[in-house]
Amino acid sequence: MNVEFDLTDGSFNTQFAPLAALSAHYQHNQVLAPLEKVDLRMKIRDYSPVCKLKQVLLSILTGCETLTAFNSQLDGESGFAAIWNWERFANQSTLSRTLDALTLMNIEQLRTATTAIWRSISHTQKHDWRGFLLLDFDLSGLPCSARAEASQKGYFSGKKTSLVAS
Repeated sequence: MNVEFDLTDGSFNTQFAPLAALSAHYQHNQVLAPLEKVDLRMKIRDYSPVCKLKQVLLSILTGCETLTAFNSQLDGESGFAAIWNWERFANQSTLSRTLDALTLMNIEQLRTATTAIWRSISHTQKHDWRGFLLLDFDLSGLPCSARAEASQKGYFSGKKTSLVAS
């Protein structure tokens, strides 16, 4: 598949261009191939069970907090769906029925598949453990810059920090 990204005035633009690029990379490198090992026996109408599992993953990556947001989030995204060789995305109810059909064995297969996927793309798996792995996180509860997008003071039990500099 040859995927091309460019600015256009056409009606097939997608707000998910970065995710479309990642999807093309995943397709080319068969990153999600371990999902093929999930043996979910269902009636196949428009999408295989594996395609539906991939669409559930895409719902997470596109910011859907629940599957009910899937239809409104990805409705009309035929250009994005085409990267996965789908004409369009499935309906959220179809995805929900797929998840409902998972047995305990399927869930274990899915856990094994997702572990194989994250291990294949994880940088910590490739880290030279003879050196340090530096993690940077802040537990101070201090407010971040007012210019930071969607910034807000978090909740920390115990000592309160002042919003004004002393």
